[in-house]
Amino acid sequence: MDTKLTLSLDKSVIEQAKKYAKSNKTSLSKLIESYLASLNKRKEHSEEITPLVESLSGVIDLNNAENTTDDYGNFLMEKYK
Repeated sequence: MDTKLTLSLDKSVIEQAKKYAKSNKTSLSKLIESYLASLNKRKEHSEEITPLVESLSGVIDLNNAENTTDDYGNFLMEKYK
């Protein structure tokens, strides 16, 4: 059963959404309905984090991770000289 819903959105967002819906041969209502349905599905399919994984969260310092690629590249260069 369809129910009417009133939304207040920025005019430019509405215009862009209408263009997107038209280019995908659907209505704006169906587009929004599909999006909202996908949010619910994503939540249903989210996996529970086990206590072990949760305890490991934050173990790696990501501030130093940006040099990891360079370090590995240097390692490979030395290895295959």
